[in-house]
Amino acid sequence: MGLDSNGTKFLFYAKNHGVSFAQTATVGRQKLILDEKRLRENLHRFGHNFSTAEIKNLMTEADGFAEPFFKLLGAESIESFDASNYENATHIHDFNTPVPERFKNKFTVVLDGGTLEHIFNFPTAIKNCLEMVALGGHFLSITPTNNFLGHGFYQFSPELYFRILTAANGYNLEHMIIFEDFIGSNWYTVADPDAVRERVTLINNKPAYLLIIARKIKDLPIFAQVPQQSDYFALWQQSDENGQAATPAANVNGASPGLIRKTMRKSVSLLRLIKYQIEQSRGAINENTAHYKKIDWK
Repeated sequence: MGLDSNGTKFLFYAKNHGVSFAQTATVGRQKLILDEKRLRENLHRFGHNFSTAEIKNLMTEADGFAEPFFKLLGAESIESFDASNYENATHIHDFNTPVPERFKNKFTVVLDGGTLEHIFNFPTAIKNCLEMVALGGHFLSITPTNNFLGHGFYQFSPELYFRILTAANGYNLEHMIIFEDFIGSNWYTVADPDAVRERVTLINNKPAYLLIIARKIKDLPIFAQVPQQSDYFALWQQSDENGQAATPAANVNGASPGLIRKTMRKSVSLLRLIKYQIEQSRGAINENTAHYKKIDWK
């Protein structure tokens, strides 16, 4: 696990958007995996002017681990969790199993910096993270979403986090961002499929990550209601209201376009869908006002 150029930029971005790093917990002990030039650029972008010696010290003080960087972000305490002690994490705990009570509601921020995709029991692992956040604190994630075949057990759809980080679980999802994994890549906000009433998909040719910022607004039992994919949930609701069972014919998107048109609040335009798929097949994230909107850093 490590914080590269985009990862360090994301944590500065999170701090600027109200995230407190005072009591920081990380799933896996994080390393700094960027060079001094990229770190200097990110420091400068967010108003920090460090000398060459200061930057070198920041990167080497903890043998390359990220604790000095978290202190720069305002951390008063930094605790790391891992299933093994090979990187000298603060606590040895396998997130495939529930986290002990003493860690719940404790941290102002819990960061998954690229670990949950390697944990088989994902529902338990994400539940642990959400339970560890103190009221008013934040869950942050830097997680793979596309073109990471073989990297871990999973790569995650935006839909998953939109359905998990909800008021039903005591959370407000404040920022969902996608970017392709190269230095200088554009960042885009991601639309909630439930809001745009269609699946938010991506066909591209570069590894892509999601960046997630979610605030804990209420202490509630996690997954008291099982998350459901929004388009199917809408179909089920409509079927219940009509008193009729619906069996959509399969197509490329997994549901009948005719049925979707009848049951979704906003109809899917076939022409728009074709145009969108052509744009995405060019191999990059393209700005689409319904799905992706580029973040302007000016």
